Amino acid sequence: MALANENYLKTPEIYCFDEIEKRVNAYKLLHPDKKIIRLGVGDVTRPLPAEVVKAMHSAVNEMAVQATFRGYSPPQGYDFLIEKILKDYRSLGITLDKESIFINDGAKSDIGNIGHVLGRDNIIAIAEPVYPVYENATIMSGRAGFQTEDGKWSNVVYLRCDEETGFIPELPQEKVDIIYLCNPNNPTGTSLNRAELKRFVDYAIEQDAIIVYDAAYQAYVTEDDVPKSIYEIKGAKKVAIEIRSFSKTAGFTGLRCGFSVFPPEITVHNMMGEGFPLIKLWSRRNANYTNGVSYVVQRGAEAIFSRKGKAETQELVKYYLNNAALIRRELLSMGLKVYGGKSSPYVWFRTPDRQPSWKFFQQLLYEFQIVGTPGVVFGNAGEGYMRFTGFSSREGTEIAMERTRGNL
Repeated sequence: MALANENYLKTPEIYCFDEIEKRVNAYKLLHPDKKIIRLGVGDVTRPLPAEVVKAMHSAVNEMAVQATFRGYSPPQGYDFLIEKILKDYRSLGITLDKESIFINDGAKSDIGNIGHVLGRDNIIAIAEPVYPVYENATIMSGRAGFQTEDGKWSNVVYLRCDEETGFIPELPQEKVDIIYLCNPNNPTGTSLNRAELKRFVDYAIEQDAIIVYDAAYQAYVTEDDVPKSIYEIKGAKKVAIEIRSFSKTAGFTGLRCGFSVFPPEITVHNMMGEGFPLIKLWSRRNANYTNGVSYVVQRGAEAIFSRKGKAETQELVKYYLNNAALIRRELLSMGLKVYGGKSSPYVWFRTPDRQPSWKFFQQLLYEFQIVGTPGVVFGNAGEGYMRFTGFSSREGTEIAMERTRGNL
């Protein structure tokens, strides 16, 4: 008799964004003539940058010729892309080893996969409300314990992150081993500045903890005191894994490509207390679990770092940021409590009259044909809030704001 990993049964049967899609499809069946505007799921809508498309066409042509055909990619990724990433870090004053870069198929995979190389007894800290994958990966790995009456998990430390803290997470009040941080944050759109991030780095150094730093939205940072990499903070290489994605930077949500950084300075220990570099374990996991990202996609990712590619991706980011800024202004003008929308494509706001998130979701859909993301899908701390994204078209964003103006 084959036994199941019962930890998977502890997570929701339907992923939160699939539930949103299910409800939207039900509405569309009843109202096929209504034009729905999506400000919910964080998926991009603009075409790929021209330089990316050009590079991928060229790479496809190479694959059609015997002399330039390529099979499996190297386990860590192709050097041509890794070198561009290293150069980009150097522009921030950060020097990294080539061996520390691992090309992946986007941030989501490695956020979950990191649990494969970390001991089951580690205490995990997350700042709720937060991207659901952090908690779900912890549950599936068997580290979460049991669910309490308030919906939280007994072995997870929840960092305070609410209106009183400006949705900036506070430091753990107890010893933890692994801290998940997303900066700028999904879903709240808020950002840790240098001083705030330094406190987490200093804590991790003092407590011999590791920070899993999700920097998927670093390209959206516009505020001078918000770092674009955790390695801008002194000592971070000793304690921080940085995970980045090209999904929201250059429209790669459908192509899938990103990378993780595992500095050799990060040390983990066995039960005897003997320490060794975490990168050694990750290299083994990487060699055994993945055949990498395709050559064609990696050539497309490389083009992001060219002069034209940078200009085109910056235009994409600016487009989405302008949408987010419009949403922020309109919601503030309605007297709502609003966060984010500055160094992030996400705008987080309190629901009118503190309505439950799913109830307000239904109101937006049925009265205004607008899809948002209920705050509660990011954890119970998100109840009574809603997330809008700047990833719709400009026209769609303007129409959505016009529909709600004076009506919320």
